[in-house]
Amino acid sequence: MPGQKLDDIDRMILAELQADGRMTNVELAKRVGISAPPCLRRVRTLEEQGFIRGYHADVNARELGFEVQVFAMVGLVSQAEVDLAAFEAKCQGWPLVRECHMLNGEVDFVLKCVAPDLRTFQNFLTEQLTSADNVASVKTSLVIRGAKDDPGVPFDVLEERLKRDA
Repeated sequence: MPGQKLDDIDRMILAELQADGRMTNVELAKRVGISAPPCLRRVRTLEEQGFIRGYHADVNARELGFEVQVFAMVGLVSQAEVDLAAFEAKCQGWPLVRECHMLNGEVDFVLKCVAPDLRTFQNFLTEQLTSADNVASVKTSLVIRGAKDDPGVPFDVLEERLKRDA
């Protein structure tokens, strides 16, 4: 089961860094109850093993002038792996697309997009997304407001499951 190869300290380190990735190693070590040198070694190992993929600032898109957030549900003509991979690669090159997820069900992909205004998004929609190779349909939903945007995973749920399965 994923997560079992991590010990309690590793999971505490991940939970603390997920909540505040800017804290110093000394502060992190204090919070998880170990000294700074082994804490830093554990963080480096978690990075090398891929548990920590990076550190990012949580920027306020609206304060930066990105007033429009849209979810676009994309259906493709073909779901052959080569066509799925080609669409994913295309998404990598579109700056307005901030997230791209392949789905099971009625649509093939859901894209989270941001734009400074509706005109910019509409231009992207009509000139790039709907005209892209293999795109059969696009349905969009404009975000009115967000009620929750928690990063990462709920560590309390992981800990409960690990205790239950022990």
